[in-house]
Amino acid sequence: MRIVVGMSGGVDSSLSAALLKERGDEVVGVTMKLWPCAEQDGGFTREDACCSPSETVDARSVAVATGVKHYVIDLEDEFRRQVVADFLGGYAQGETPNPCVRCNETIKFGSLWEHARSLGAERVATGHYARVERAFDRWVLRTAVDRTKDQTYFLFSLTQEQLAAAEFPVGGMTKDEVRDASRRRGLATADKRESMDICFIGKNGMADFLRQNIPEAFVPGPIVHENGDVLGEHQGLGAYTIGQRKGLGVAWGEPLFVVRLDHQRNVVVLGPKSSLLVTELPLRACTWHLGALPADGLPCRVRMRHRMTPVVAVIHPVPRSGTSDASRAIVRFAQPQVRASVGQACVAYDDREDLCLGGGWIDGDGGCAPSSVLSAPSDS
Repeated sequence: MRIVVGMSGGVDSSLSAALLKERGDEVVGVTMKLWPCAEQDGGFTREDACCSPSETVDARSVAVATGVKHYVIDLEDEFRRQVVADFLGGYAQGETPNPCVRCNETIKFGSLWEHARSLGAERVATGHYARVERAFDRWVLRTAVDRTKDQTYFLFSLTQEQLAAAEFPVGGMTKDEVRDASRRRGLATADKRESMDICFIGKNGMADFLRQNIPEAFVPGPIVHENGDVLGEHQGLGAYTIGQRKGLGVAWGEPLFVVRLDHQRNVVVLGPKSSLLVTELPLRACTWHLGALPADGLPCRVRMRHRMTPVVAVIHPVPRSGTSDASRAIVRFAQPQVRASVGQACVAYDDREDLCLGGGWIDGDGGCAPSSVLSAPSDS
């Protein structure tokens, strides 16, 4: 079977290619150029970025050593349009998007899959820590053996067609096992450190990237307490997210958090942690791997952030004109939870956290404060 492996130049994708080659598949390694990651290319130098020159060299080195064909394809335009533009557009509207989910959905199992089919490949493999298998007459995502590395959160939006063509060779291994197996095979990437940051964010960080690309999100404005007191001035809503505590630059008798961002009035609203607690969250653009949600709701555990411990909830379909809108849902928590920002992913798991059941994007109004709170700064 011919299979395309997305080779980023890291240890996980390198071993994935080697394992599939040993299995007897005809492996074609593809490194995707997604961003101008070298200064001479109009970008920045960051060796751990997945499409940097050093990563591409490492991917080719592994391909040569394992007897795998290797190509570099330019997907920068698609990446800008499908991932970066979505990311910037979300921030401009007061949301906090997750570009890694979008990249998996539109690039790695979108554009790369289209390229793979043009090469006559039947499947696409990556180095993600996840598993995909057939169950209940559907393709389902199963969490990785190494729960500390599990990446199903970032893969929740893959469709049935995408899951049917996906393969994750290291999903049944721990990270230590991956490194040991890579060393035994003499792979040049065996001991490379991991890249944990968003690949298109430079060394100066998120705020600098946002200032350069959406300066309209960095207009100074008031910081107010939810009781109406003016506490200070912010330098742009783009530098704040719901739930943020550090870097607020205000003094108060108790810890304060960002509880609302009002883009119409350019106001940051602060309040105590209790003001962040919610009992339910609306979701949009949902994907459910086991089919439509039950009419009486889906009992599950949900993550609103990648690293959080899943919490007990029931997800209900949203009725519309006598039927259920499959793209929308309401998450109702067993216990109040600190809400995540609009635009972040909310991903559901079974009780054992063994199956990823799907999920959606947190919807809402951006957390606008009551007009009585927000009217105070306009008088100053």
